[in-house]
Amino acid sequence: MHIKDLYSIYSEHPQVCTDTRKINAGYMFFALRGEHFDGNTFAAQAIQDGAAYAVIDNPEMQENEKYILVDNVLETLQQLANYHRRQLSFPFIGITGTNGKTTTKELIKSVLSVRYKTYATQGNLNNHIGVPLTLLSIDKSIEMAIIEMGANHQQEIEFLCKIAEPDFGLITNVGKGHLEGFGGFEGVKKGKGELYDYLKSKSAMAFINKDNIFLQEMASMRGLSNVFQYSTASDSALKGELVENDPFLVIDWIYNSERHRVKTNLTGPYNLENILAAIALGIHFKLSPDEINQGLAAYSPGNNRSQITKTAKNTLICDYYNANPSSMNAAIENFSALRAEKKILILGDMFELGEESAEEHKMVVKKAELIQAGQKIFIGKNFLAHQSDTSLFFESTDLAYEWLRSQQFMGATILLKGSRGMHLEKLIDVF
Repeated sequence: MHIKDLYSIYSEHPQVCTDTRKINAGYMFFALRGEHFDGNTFAAQAIQDGAAYAVIDNPEMQENEKYILVDNVLETLQQLANYHRRQLSFPFIGITGTNGKTTTKELIKSVLSVRYKTYATQGNLNNHIGVPLTLLSIDKSIEMAIIEMGANHQQEIEFLCKIAEPDFGLITNVGKGHLEGFGGFEGVKKGKGELYDYLKSKSAMAFINKDNIFLQEMASMRGLSNVFQYSTASDSALKGELVENDPFLVIDWIYNSERHRVKTNLTGPYNLENILAAIALGIHFKLSPDEINQGLAAYSPGNNRSQITKTAKNTLICDYYNANPSSMNAAIENFSALRAEKKILILGDMFELGEESAEEHKMVVKKAELIQAGQKIFIGKNFLAHQSDTSLFFESTDLAYEWLRSQQFMGATILLKGSRGMHLEKLIDVF
């Protein structure tokens, strides 16, 4: 079936789903294949559960006209998403980066939503399947779209840009994340820089943190000229200053010689650059300073990304959505700077670091053991390989749980930081 004809069907049934457990009446089901499953085998179930059509690539599953046979379901989904994208004329903002891209995305959404009907990537739908699903979730009533693009290999951002075709772009930063897939830090820079390559090819605007020497280098080598820069330095049109971090950030931002102050619900000086990125987008899209501050103040982090939670006994900084050496070091530095009387540092293993894993875990242990904290606890086999006499080390989260449960901590500020696969959320009910 030609993609234009499929789009006519999608226009009548604009709810797209790849999971039969989430099917509702009138949906279009795309029967994706995976390593351990074949969505074609669920097509009949999808139709039975109310799907208007099932897009399949196994002719043996085609029972009637409700089964749309294509050569490759995934490629068809991606082509349909790009075709839909081209029907939409409002601004699309593409975001990638090693750390902070989801927080930045949500901050930008909160700011732009003060004036515009804004749609942003939901959850972690930021890969070769998630981006198409995100695009197909956007209807013509939207006025701004923010597309998060994740990657753990080179050429992934390039591919996602071809699907989403962003009009504006932002790389939050480049750091030591997914080193195994990217082939080291230089590979990370090249992979994330594919967004700059796309923006350059379209003469589209890039929003760039002027303080980040790697982003400056990446932009310069590509000859990017259509840029909006923000910084903590005085020679930038948009400047940000940290006023307070105890534990929430209060910042001043200066634009056109006018100073504005906002109290946020974020913690950690590392979030200053994410806030400035949202301010930069707000300025570009003509929001007033009051509107920008309204959007910034309204955002509260969730999904365990620097999320502050107060229990009956303690204050928790939950930051275990993901972890890499860059974000781990930033979290440790922020925790060290907090003025809490009683601190407990709990760090879990970092994943996908390849050959650099042992050295990176060793460096994190060294850095963490230098800060002032009542207890320093490391969890996971990677950290256990570098155990010392000055901290506590547990091979698993379950073993740490048993010890923590026996301690009955009270009045403590506790940082929980680690990769998602460490399941540090298991420890919450201890505190």
